[in-house]
Amino acid sequence: MARLKEYYKSDVAPALMKKFGYKSVMQIPKIEKVVINVGCGEARDNQKVMDSVVQDLSAITGQKPILCKAKKSVANFKLREGMVIGAKVTLRSEKMYEFIDRFFNIALPRVRDFKGISADSFDGRGNYSVGLKEQLIFPEIEYDKIDKIRGMDITFVTTAKNDEEARELLSLMGAPFER
Repeated sequence: MARLKEYYKSDVAPALMKKFGYKSVMQIPKIEKVVINVGCGEARDNQKVMDSVVQDLSAITGQKPILCKAKKSVANFKLREGMVIGAKVTLRSEKMYEFIDRFFNIALPRVRDFKGISADSFDGRGNYSVGLKEQLIFPEIEYDKIDKIRGMDITFVTTAKNDEEARELLSLMGAPFER
């Protein structure tokens, strides 16, 4: 948790400053927030599904998720405006650094046949997104207590101006990019 933040200050920031030739420490990119999102379309039929999603997200992040509602009605999906269809958590400061540390060092190595995360998932503005197929890679989730395997999207929002800076920042923070 605080260890990763101290590491950022001691090792990451000077390395980025040297590599990209920043003149001020305020130019060094940093991670602003991490957003974890679980879309759950079957929640429109069964409200208990949302309860288990909220419980899983709370266990993983240590923070209560926000329920996301549909903005528009879509007849083909049997969806009405205002129905709960997902949940998300936004992590900042200490909880964010703690989650990043657990994600890179504990959860990702538990993925079967893991070769690294894709380096192509940057959005062009320095933000990185990764999708997971199952919540079981997190040690906080007990295999016996889940009702269904669900995936999630994790987005790292940085202050980097471009993808190269953001990739270097995340790799110095411990992101296991595939080679």
